Amino acid sequence: MKFKEIDAFRAVMRSGSMTAAATELYTSQPNVSRLIAQLEYATGLTLFTRSAGRLTPTEEGLAFLREVDRAFVGLDALKDAARNIRQFGKGRLRIATVPSLAMTVLPLVLQRFHADHPDVYVAMETGSTQLVADWVGSRYCDLGLVSYLPPAAVTEAEPIADLAGCCVLPPGHRLAALDVLTPADLAGESFISMSHGDGLRSTIDAAFADDDRRIMHFETPYGATICRMVGLGLGVGIVNPLVARMHASDVVIRPFAPRIPFVSYLLLARNRPANLLVERFTGRMVEVLAAETGALPA
Repeated sequence: MKFKEIDAFRAVMRSGSMTAAATELYTSQPNVSRLIAQLEYATGLTLFTRSAGRLTPTEEGLAFLREVDRAFVGLDALKDAARNIRQFGKGRLRIATVPSLAMTVLPLVLQRFHADHPDVYVAMETGSTQLVADWVGSRYCDLGLVSYLPPAAVTEAEPIADLAGCCVLPPGHRLAALDVLTPADLAGESFISMSHGDGLRSTIDAAFADDDRRIMHFETPYGATICRMVGLGLGVGIVNPLVARMHASDVVIRPFAPRIPFVSYLLLARNRPANLLVERFTGRMVEVLAAETGALPA
């Protein structure tokens, strides 16, 4: 059984005659007739009945057509994949990200990206900053998004957002009356900190170097968890303002001084091949971050 025979069979079934099928396939009617005869011989099926110069599909022919159409659906999918590869380098994108970005801006980026490229498959992996860097460095993922630079990165890093950390307080907390909070204001307060080993932990602790009278009761790697715990009255914390905004109904948000930078970085593998999908996704990411940053309170 050859592809030309199958193609001729589909053309005859679509057009209803060998003459019309020959025109569609840019060949002769005798050639189509020969291909159909070869297919019937190869399959052992009678695909058509011939009466007064007319072709009528048999039950066997109709059943065989259903199977052929299923096979051609797969071929059409391959054609779509080839088109994506020609246009975008490949028809899929695998993104690695830390949870803070996965739960805030990334869904908005995916919404815009999907509108532009509805046929592109996107997979999102979530993990710690070091794990994200490892995934990108090994090229398991096409790009990574992290909230601080890992100590041993095997990737190229580009800052794409720089936000000032804010302080989150339980509702009704006495410090909510202040416009801006300082390390001195948090003296004696139960403090929910980032985990040890997190680059943000050392940055936050450095802001309290000269006046650290916090009571360290809890630590967790995720800003969203800090906000949830603060909302339950377990203490206060300092988080990314985008994360804090997600929990604005549960916590009180106040600016903090000195400024604690929460920088988001785009990670890409070194010596990577050009990838149009990565470039377009990155463009959307920068747009969304700019819009979300602009929407934050001053």
